[in-house]
Amino acid sequence: MAIYQMESLIIQSFYGGYDQNFVYLITDKFSGEQCLIDAAIPFSNIEKFIPDNLSSLLITHSHGDHIAYLDDISHVFTSINIFSFSQQNSTKYSVQAIRDSQIIKLGNTKINVLHTPGHFPDSVCFLINNALFTGDTLFVGRTGRTISQGSDVRKLYQSVYSKLLTLPKDTLIFPGHNYGPKPTITLGENIQISPLLQAINEQDFIARMDQYEVNR
Repeated sequence: MAIYQMESLIIQSFYGGYDQNFVYLITDKFSGEQCLIDAAIPFSNIEKFIPDNLSSLLITHSHGDHIAYLDDISHVFTSINIFSFSQQNSTKYSVQAIRDSQIIKLGNTKINVLHTPGHFPDSVCFLINNALFTGDTLFVGRTGRTISQGSDVRKLYQSVYSKLLTLPKDTLIFPGHNYGPKPTITLGENIQISPLLQAINEQDFIARMDQYEVNR
């Protein structure tokens, strides 16, 4: 576990899951209210860090590794608010559909929803102050991939270049997987180290993505 202290937030990062996943526990310092970002880690690994104030679970996208332990969490916190861009219902829990530019409240903290399709149609990022939780849209050193069903490289270009790279360069990225040389990075640093973030236009980005897949 790693802890990041910010002015009004505490961010606790947990590592594991099916594919070097990260899960983040966000605590609003003033209210003590907490939320989780993604359900990719066994709940037993993190429950001791959650007293009783877990109000919500935010899903970056619905790929199986990111929602693998959704049942475990909803079983413990039966009234938890589960937010996802794709609304899913079952007999065990109900998911509230979110939209682009929506604000979710966590105590006194505002969580901004950014719909970022490309890796997957329901991919979203969550911006909290200057912390950006990117799921599989953006990693340390590269973007997400676009090889699975539902992926779209042109939509990913628009999501990354029109929405994420326009944010302040000191924005701190918290990705959904531990794929880079370090677990988190500023947006400005990430642009400097990643050829996929240096494209001059959409066609250049597509060519760079093709080259990445050939060489990976």
